[in-house]
Amino acid sequence: MVRFGVFAECLLTGVWIALASLPLVTLPAAVAAGAAHLRRHLAHERGGLREYAADLRAAARRGWLAGLAGWGALALVAADLAVVRAGGLPGGVFAGTVGVLALLALAVAGLRAAVAWRPGASWRALSAVAARRTVRDPVGSSLLVCGFAVVAASAWFALPLAAPALGVVTAAALALERRADVRGAATGGDRARAGSFPPPGPSPGGA
Repeated sequence: MVRFGVFAECLLTGVWIALASLPLVTLPAAVAAGAAHLRRHLAHERGGLREYAADLRAAARRGWLAGLAGWGALALVAADLAVVRAGGLPGGVFAGTVGVLALLALAVAGLRAAVAWRPGASWRALSAVAARRTVRDPVGSSLLVCGFAVVAASAWFALPLAAPALGVVTAAALALERRADVRGAATGGDRARAGSFPPPGPSPGGA
């Protein structure tokens, strides 16, 4: 019953993330606030839509820049693929493949950075650590890519289903980051090198 409650909370969080992401550039902040809400839920702390909104405002203060960069990268890859389809680029298939793989890696790193966010954290430091973890944890990164595929398939089948699927993918990314935190603490890894990277544990409610 407890596990079903957690799953239901993930689905609800996905709906909140989808609604908060409608301006597009707020996607990283929406995911960050969703991850904070799930941390509170797992820690049996008080949390709800009001706390989610407070975290969203705090994350969006700088997070919109990360969102803008992500959508800019997507536009560049889309333009690259358009050139490849038109046959106007030597080695086009290879270039297109590299572009898609780079975009997937960027999406995974962005998701990892978002779920690691805490109020006051530096998005630049989060992104640097997330990029390293994306490369060093290929299995976890591949699982997140599969999660993106599930979201896309859900949207193709019925667009409203993509919203709760976002919550499940966010929860999966949160689990991967917790695992990486434990390993990093054991080896003195990423967090020691990125001084502003936040410690694991439940985030405070509000901004």
